[in-house]
Amino acid sequence: MDIEQVGVIGAGQMGNGIAHVFASAGYHVRLNDVSADALAAAQALIAKNMDRQVAKGTMTAENRDAALGRISTTLDLGELGQSDLIIEAATEKEDVKNEIFKALQPHLKPETILTSNTSSISITRLASRTDRPEKFMGFHFMNPVPVMQLVELIRGIATDEETFKTCHAVVERLGKTSATAEDFPAFIVNRILMPMINEAIYTLYEGVGSVTSIDTSLKLGANHPMGPLELADFIGLDTCLSIMNVLHDGLADTKYRPCPLLTKYVEAGWLGRKTKRGFYDYRGETPVPTR
Repeated sequence: MDIEQVGVIGAGQMGNGIAHVFASAGYHVRLNDVSADALAAAQALIAKNMDRQVAKGTMTAENRDAALGRISTTLDLGELGQSDLIIEAATEKEDVKNEIFKALQPHLKPETILTSNTSSISITRLASRTDRPEKFMGFHFMNPVPVMQLVELIRGIATDEETFKTCHAVVERLGKTSATAEDFPAFIVNRILMPMINEAIYTLYEGVGSVTSIDTSLKLGANHPMGPLELADFIGLDTCLSIMNVLHDGLADTKYRPCPLLTKYVEAGWLGRKTKRGFYDYRGETPVPTR
């Protein structure tokens, strides 16, 4: 199946990045959100990020203008129905995703492929609530989408070969690399990454090290570009907690128990960079550890 028209649901951190890379690769993109302000902010951020690419010489001004011209926005979810491929990138809550796919269903072409950018939720279960489980799969981009090379492709139990091959070809056209993951909680990247972050939070919780010492140790001792607590703030502590809960519930193993300190930060609304406070306080010129 040839993919030309792509719908993206959710104009947040992931959705705007997904729209960016698809438009840059020549696809016509319709970006949907429930908030007009979010759509306007996404368009402004995409333009800013493309301007940065032009300044670095990785994109021409002509290609930037053409790519921006291929992005349209809508508050009406039904307008995405005629897309060849739809990527849901809404909040990491299964009931929200199910409601989105339910609302989309009456508007879809028979051949439209549905995908979710979920980082942890069962693709098989999401697909089962739609009218096309064979044309449904996980399409998990890494953050920030324009920079990160990997896309996880996750088949549900009913996903057919044509759908997989089509999505695999899309990843290649985007100039990215795919890794195929089986449909188990958190797939590959987050199955490995989140327990590491959770263990770093336990290390802080138990007083083994401070925020600074933990992040410095992993950056200099393991050659990580960001420390685990800094990375948690970048991802969003609510997202980290959600994924740990999916792992804990889905695999029934105590090694995935979310650290109580992570829960406490989320309860406080200290979710990281997006709320200006997490394991670091971002309200000043320089981030300051909060513990």
